[in-house]
Amino acid sequence: MTDKPKLLIVEDDLGLQRQLRWAYEGYEVLTAIDRATALDAVRAAEPAVVTLDLGLPPDADGTSEGFATLAEILRLKPDTKVIVASGHGARESALQAIADGAWDFYAKPIEIDALGLIVARAFHVHALEAENRRLATRATGTALGGMITASPEMLKVTRTIERVAGADVSVMLLGASGTGKEVLARGLHDSSPRRGGAFVAINCAAIPETLLESELFGHEKGAFTGAIKTTEGKIEQAAGGTLFLDEIGDVPLPLQVKLLRFLQERTIERIGGRKAIAVDTRIVCATHQDVDAMVASGSFREDLYYRLAEIVVRIPSLAERSGDAVLLAQHFLKSYAKSMHAAVTGLSPDARAAIAAWGWPGNVRELENRMKRAVIMAEGKLVTAADLDLAEGAAELPLNLRAARESADRSAIAQALARAEGNISNTAKLLGVSRPTLYDLLKSYDLHA
Repeated sequence: MTDKPKLLIVEDDLGLQRQLRWAYEGYEVLTAIDRATALDAVRAAEPAVVTLDLGLPPDADGTSEGFATLAEILRLKPDTKVIVASGHGARESALQAIADGAWDFYAKPIEIDALGLIVARAFHVHALEAENRRLATRATGTALGGMITASPEMLKVTRTIERVAGADVSVMLLGASGTGKEVLARGLHDSSPRRGGAFVAINCAAIPETLLESELFGHEKGAFTGAIKTTEGKIEQAAGGTLFLDEIGDVPLPLQVKLLRFLQERTIERIGGRKAIAVDTRIVCATHQDVDAMVASGSFREDLYYRLAEIVVRIPSLAERSGDAVLLAQHFLKSYAKSMHAAVTGLSPDARAAIAAWGWPGNVRELENRMKRAVIMAEGKLVTAADLDLAEGAAELPLNLRAARESADRSAIAQALARAEGNISNTAKLLGVSRPTLYDLLKSYDLHA
């Protein structure tokens, strides 16, 4: 087996294909003559760089088949650097290829040396990007806003939020109850230029319709019975900062109109007031409801949805976060044992297995509640599955053989490390492998105990 970087040459001219193959001695060169063989090679070998002739059969005199191949390669493996070559309408083809996601373009007739420099640069950038992704996904245990996670699924979410935090746009967080939407919203605020302002949170579902307008927009003295003084609403209180609207799907339609007006004009009027007040507040909202279905049914305004959802972030459930359930369980156990002065010190093996296997329909909130109860109910120093009142569940496996195996290996190793609390010997026993094998796997996947 070679450690050389893999280069795929997609070219139907066999003479040129041979010429290109011998020009790249520093790479493991694969070849394909049409779309089908090219896609088979991408699936099997996952090459980092592809040189693609747009004139492929059955459209050897055109470019349609080449562009279709480009699209399929990027769909299968988006990080592939595809260098497109064509002699058909070079400028138009170049513009379309770059717009469709190609890394670079080269017009025929091909100069081997010049193309070689482009290929070398593509490999260099691909390696840098891969290293950057590995560094970004290293599990540290804590992420944005102090969220405790080691799963690639949640780390991807936190990196997305960190990227959008600096842009002054409205963000909508979509996820089931108990997935940590408010923690992420606060983390977004703390990572933004507005961190010096206030972070104000309001649960729209927890306030009666008759009071929600006053809570959001405030009221003037005497505006209604009981309004004995002028009161600022949450939007004003968050001026210069961030307002988090949890369960935005529960805002009634008449109030949605007023909220839309604020988002469009950045001014509000308090209840009973006649003066427009300019307010600079960033809106972050969240809901567990299907907003697209609500828009379709007419229970949520489409224009408001697009104002609120300039950036949409979908938060995975706890069951979709590899290894996080046991990691969080250990955190909650230590926290509650300390606050309740309990003698509990850890999780028993059956408790770890049950936590890892459970589906957690109530997500992190359910896990926290069960751990709190277990710390109270535990009779020994270790919390057991019985203390948690958990039945054993069934684990779920993912999907292309190499990628699926890596995903399964990462998930299994992360869960085993969490159960063994980072102990390498115990982790190897749980996985049924030797310590050297486990060290090789950790090094291969850039994982850390």
